Amino acid sequence: MPKTRDSSIFRWALPEKLDIPPDELRYRVDIYGESILLHRFGDNGDTTPRPVSAQDIARAFAREMRFSSGVLPEGALWWSMGPEGNEIALWRPPRVWRVALVVEAFKPPRRFSLPLPGLVFICSQGRPPRVYAAKRRPASPGSPLCKAPLFNLLGGERACSGTHRWPERVGETPESFFLAYFTREGEHRGRSRKHPEDLLALWNELDGRKRFPVKDLMPCCTVEEVMGKKGELT
Repeated sequence: MPKTRDSSIFRWALPEKLDIPPDELRYRVDIYGESILLHRFGDNGDTTPRPVSAQDIARAFAREMRFSSGVLPEGALWWSMGPEGNEIALWRPPRVWRVALVVEAFKPPRRFSLPLPGLVFICSQGRPPRVYAAKRRPASPGSPLCKAPLFNLLGGERACSGTHRWPERVGETPESFFLAYFTREGEHRGRSRKHPEDLLALWNELDGRKRFPVKDLMPCCTVEEVMGKKGELT
């Protein structure tokens, strides 16, 4: 719609012979570095500006849209949509997981029967999840989360993608995470009170046991903080 001489009028980009009247400009949004102004144009050409928030603008457009999470996978804690797209938080209760750790290159991995605490996986389609531990299933925004006592986690608790292919169905992400080989890379220090500098020592100690000692978990954040966190892309 090319702009005419009158700044408050736009013309439709249609053949003139259709004789369609100009489309009058009613509102304009100006986005500055620290503020947003909404301008309303009256019938007499007067302009009335007022400050608004990004949420105000989003709600105005959202009236014409419909959002749905669809059927959530079993164990879902919450659903959100942010800059990285849809995210679903999945809960996996305490259990024994079979894991494989590559200790030395070009040698068979070590196999562990590892009891782990409850885990929270922040999942999106085809992407590595963020992984946290919890002493109990989160029930409120203030519920505390801990660092997962696991290898293969980078900044923001994001799983290292490597060559692993993550599933498109987010309900399969937690199990897919444990199918990948673990390595002694990533940020594995500070994930155990008893063994802050050597996570492998903790794994050796727990191998074959039935329960994880939750007193060993290292607190890091709350559910509310995680829900508003983008995480680091890897």
